[in-house]
This record gives sequence, C-alpha cells and structure tokens, in this order.
Amino acid sequence: MRPEDRERAQVESSTRVVDHHVATAGKNPREYLEDLVGDTLYYERQRLEREPRGDARTRADTAFYHKVQRRLRHASNADLRELLEEIARRFAAEVVGNFDERVYKLTTTAVPAGLSVMLNAMSPRRSGSLSSLGAGLSGHIQTQGETDHVRDLLDRGTLVVVPTHSSHLDSIVLGYSAHLLGLPPLLYGAGLNLFNNPLVSFFMNHLGAYRVDRKKKARLYKDVLKEFASVAVEMGYHNLFFPGGTRNHSGAVEQHLKRGLLGTAIRAYVENLRAGRPKPEIFIVPCTISYKLVLEAETLVDNHLKETGKSQYIIDRDEFSRPRRVLNFMSDLVSLDGRIVLTFSKPVDLVGNEVDRQGRSLDPRGRVVDPRRYVLSDGAPAHDAQRDMEYTNGTAERIAQAYLRDNVIMSTHVVAWSLFRMLERKNPHLDLYRLIRTGGTTPSLPISEVAGEVDRTLLAISELGTRPRMGSDLEQGDTLDIIADALRYFGTYHTQPAALRRGDRVFPKDMKLLYYYGNRLRGYELGRQLAERREETLSP
Repeated sequence: MRPEDRERAQVESSTRVVDHHVATAGKNPREYLEDLVGDTLYYERQRLEREPRGDARTRADTAFYHKVQRRLRHASNADLRELLEEIARRFAAEVVGNFDERVYKLTTTAVPAGLSVMLNAMSPRRSGSLSSLGAGLSGHIQTQGETDHVRDLLDRGTLVVVPTHSSHLDSIVLGYSAHLLGLPPLLYGAGLNLFNNPLVSFFMNHLGAYRVDRKKKARLYKDVLKEFASVAVEMGYHNLFFPGGTRNHSGAVEQHLKRGLLGTAIRAYVENLRAGRPKPEIFIVPCTISYKLVLEAETLVDNHLKETGKSQYIIDRDEFSRPRRVLNFMSDLVSLDGRIVLTFSKPVDLVGNEVDRQGRSLDPRGRVVDPRRYVLSDGAPAHDAQRDMEYTNGTAERIAQAYLRDNVIMSTHVVAWSLFRMLERKNPHLDLYRLIRTGGTTPSLPISEVAGEVDRTLLAISELGTRPRMGSDLEQGDTLDIIADALRYFGTYHTQPAALRRGDRVFPKDMKLLYYYGNRLRGYELGRQLAERREETLSP
C-alpha cells in the first residue's frame, strides 16, 4: 500500500471494527466489551508464551498487554472503548503493507533478469544460450486463459484475483505474471513467517504484501484483518486473496474454500455504492497455478499425512525458508526448460455471475443484470450478513468449479497417479498410511504395465464431464515419452526421486511424493471412471 494511504487505511479499518463492536454491545456494553478485550488478552498471552523471549517484538507485545491487563481491572465503559481502539490500531499497524513503486520497478526488471543470468550460469545445459538469457524469468512462466478479458476490466472496476495455493512462490510468480500482462501491482496478504528473512521481507514490504499472522487467534485481530482487506478494495487497490487459506498440503486442487476474505469483497462493494464512487464494481478472477514440481512438496505432504483434518496447522520452516533449496528448485526449473502455468478463468461478479468484457454481469441465460440490485434493502445499498454469506457461498462454488476446469495437469501428475493406483491394487490389504510407510510388497513395476496404466488414465480423463486442461508435455509425446519426462523431473530437485527407471522396470522410491503429485487428479471422479473401464476390460 502506498505510503500516503497507509494511515487512512489503518484508521478506517480499526475505527470500523471498534464501532461495530460498540454498536453490537448495545446500551449495557460492559460485559460484552470486557469479554472482547479478555479474549484478546487470552489468545495473545498463549501466542507470546510460544514466541522467542529475546525477540524485540515479543518483548514489546508482552509489555503492551501487561498494561492492558492492569487498565482492564478498573476500566469504565469509556476506558473499555479506548482499550479496544488501542488494540485495534496496533493490529492494523502490524497488518498494513508499504508498497513502493520504485522497488516494484526494480524487482520486475533488474531482479528477474539477474536471477535468470545466475540460474542459467548454474545450469550447464543452458549456459551457452544467449536467447535463454534474454528470455529472463518470463521464459519459464506461461500465462493463458482469459488474460485479455481481465485486462479489459481494469478500467471498469477493481480486480480481486483468487488463485490456487501450492507454494510460497505463488504470490511472487503471480505478481510477476501480472507485470508481464500489463496489470497493476496486486495487494496481497502474506504469512508473517515470510517476513523473517531480511531480504525477502524487504521485497514483501515494498511489493504490496501486508502481514497475516496466522498464530493470532483473537477475534479482534481477525476482524481488523478482514476490515483492512475490505478498505483496501474500496480504495481501488487490486487485490490477491488465497481463498484456500494456507498452502494446500495434500497436492489436490482446492475445493473447500474459506469464505472470510471473499466476503470482504461484498462489504467493499456496498461501501463503494454508499459513497457514490464512480467505478464501484468489483470483479472476482479465479486463477489456477500449475507446477510440475512443487518447491515445498516434501514438507507439505508430510504434514498433511500427520495433521489430516487440522486446517490451521502452521509450518514455520520448510523448503522456502532455506535459500539453497529455493535456488536449487529454480535452477532445476531452468535446466529442464520447465514451465509454471497460470490459467486465468472467466471473471465473475460478487454473486458468481459471469462478467463480459464490458464489465456487465450476465445471468445463467446470458442476460445482462444489474449487480446493485443484489445488495439493496429498501432501495439503498446495505449490509446483510446472512444474505452476503449466501452470495459468498455461491461465488466460492464458481471459483472451485473454475479451479477444476482450468487446472493444468502435467506428466508428473499423471505418472504419479498411475503408479500409486497400481500399487494400491497390488496391496489391497494395506490402508493408505501403511502403503505410504512401507511401499507395499511390489518393489518395482514393468514399464509396459506402467505405460498401459498411463494410457488408461489419459483416456479416462478425456471422457470426464468436467476435466482439467492437458499440459503441453501430455499433448506432444507418446506414452513412454510422458513417463520419461515425469521421471526426469522426479530425479532432479527432491531429496530422493519419487520414482526412477532401471532397465525395463520402474521403481517407486518416495511414496509420499507419488501420493502428493497424484492428488492433483483427485476431485474428478477419475477413480470411479477407471474402475468402470477396468471392469469392462475384464468382463468376458
């Protein structure tokens, strides 16, 4: 966020949150407001007990909350409001980012070019290619889909881009892709742990990132965070939200989306209409980010298997926190001519209607509708929590559908899926976790059987009602080429390969990675499709 807007955003978001709670408390606010302050103290003390004692931020927070605790004991109603205001302003100051156009220009020009030169220098296969140096980082990022449509909407309202989330690289890749497409910078929330590295923190702070501390569980903090996002959209900042929340640990395409930040877009739209802003419209743009290899795959799938069902599990240190691993990942991407594919889906309005290139909302029959009518009450724009939740649910469903439709599957996904399915069939007595832990009783598979399974998988995908997009590596090669391409990638970056070929046999080596990459095909009812096809093949 630009320096001239920082204070305004902080004051507006914290004031709105406090005003809302004071209004909710009613005529006898003491108990309600005491509980709200007490809730904050409880969760913040819990958090601080787990933080490093010598950290300057920890010491400052501890001293602040000690003062709040002392004042709370004898606080009047006016004092309670003042305490809430101080806490909310503190939260808002922690959250707000500091966009700097000079750093943005540096990062989107000099830094990618320099990074590309360095990576090519590390990659013997590419070191002599002047054309590859000239291509820069952009040569390894492919954007497709409704890119012209998205550009057309820039002058008609505010964009909220909602991508899938597999890696900490996502916001960097998407931010740079937006630059290549001629889109303005995107404001986005980034986990506080990403600011711990001084170099990364410098660029995060100056490229539109605002801080999200997922360790903070206090209701007031979450309210301030959501209100800040709403205020930023109202101020015309194009935003990036990850509706899946944290990175997807399983490797699958997100289908269970969090509604909190999505709901802020409706709040911002109502406020835009109330203020009579000239371009009040807000457009939701789903975007699917597809990788052949994922930087943090080993850590993510390991924690998915350990913490299944615990959506709030937080990973403090992973591959992204180790610069050498990031550098190795990028170097392998370059040496293998790898591509990160971003697919922009059709934009929708705040209730899930498709939007045409003139910014007009279209109902399911293609008729133009006025989105303002969805948020009117007695002829005026108004907030309605239950109504807005219904709209947000509808929009989330459309985003989830777009993710499945525009997911780009690649050789690593198909081969991993096929190998894991074969091993499941050969070890019917083992549940998922025992299969992953032991690898089963089949140490290797004939390449001919693997090729047959890959063929069946590709055919089943082609017959799905809702099916993903095929990567170029699946369209251009025959089955053995597809397998070879996947094994080549599996044999580069990770600590040990997911699978490798020796002679005419394929040896699964890391069951967790096979499970992770194969999960990119979950959600398409592909297992049922393959089972039906296998039954047809075996029937006399």
